[in-house]
Amino acid sequence: METPKRKMLMLVAASVVIAAVALGAWLFFGGDAPSEVDLEATAAAVQGETTTTVQDATATTATPSTTSAPPTEADAPVVADVSGTWNVDTSIGEFTMSEDTTATFAGFRVDEVLTSIGATTAVGRTPAVTGVIEIDGTSLVGVDVTADLTGIKSDQSRREGAIQRALNTSDHPEALFSLTEPIELGSGASEGEIVEATAIGDLTINGITKSIELPVRAQLIDDTILVTAATDLTFSDFDVTAPSAASVVSVEDVGVLELQLWLSR
Repeated sequence: METPKRKMLMLVAASVVIAAVALGAWLFFGGDAPSEVDLEATAAAVQGETTTTVQDATATTATPSTTSAPPTEADAPVVADVSGTWNVDTSIGEFTMSEDTTATFAGFRVDEVLTSIGATTAVGRTPAVTGVIEIDGTSLVGVDVTADLTGIKSDQSRREGAIQRALNTSDHPEALFSLTEPIELGSGASEGEIVEATAIGDLTINGITKSIELPVRAQLIDDTILVTAATDLTFSDFDVTAPSAASVVSVEDVGVLELQLWLSR
C-alpha cells in the first residue's frame, strides 16, 4: 500500500518529468522566430547606416538659421538608367536563421500550436535562389525566379525533415514565380525612391501552378536593387499538407510566402 509520502514523491517526480519535456520542446521549437521581411531594415543593415545626433556640449542656446542656400545641381536626385537585365545576387548580405537575414532568400512563415508551448511561428527559408528581371524604361516587363526548396533551413532544425516531406521536394525540388503582367514603376524608381506595386504572376509549388497577386516593395540602392515581397498562401492549393508530429497540436493551412531579393546587372 502506497503511503502519502510515497504518493507525494511520485507526484513531484511526474511534475519534474513534465517540466523537462516542456523545456526540451521549448529548446527545440520555441524562441523568437526571425522577423518578417523589411526592406528598410535590410537596406540599412547592409549599408551599415546609423543615425546619430551630434550635440555641442558647450552650447547654451540654439540659434536656428534664417537663410538657406539656393538649390544646386549637387542637390538634385541622382537618376540612373534601370533599363535592362538584372540578375538575382546571392553574394550580398548574410544568410542566417538565428538572426534577421540580410541576404537573398525565399521562404515561408506559418503559425502552429505545440504541446506544452502553445502558439508559435515556424519559419523556413532557402538562400538558393536564382532568376532575372527585365526592365524596359519605367516598366518591369519580366520576372522569372526559381527557389531550390531542398535548401530550406528552419529556425528550428528539427522541422526541416518534415518540411521537405510536406513540400514533396523529392519529386518537385523547385518553386518558380513568373510575372504575367507588366508593372509600371514610375520615374521615381530610377531616383532611388521606394516603389510599391502588386506583381501578378504564376507561382509553381509541388508541380502545381496558380496565379497569385504578390505585393512587392523595391528600391534602387547604388548599383543594386533590393526587392521584398510577402503574401498569404494556402498550402492545400498546392497539395501541401502541413506536417504532423507528436509535439505538434496543429499547423495553419494558411501561411505567408516571403521573398527578399538582391539584384545586380
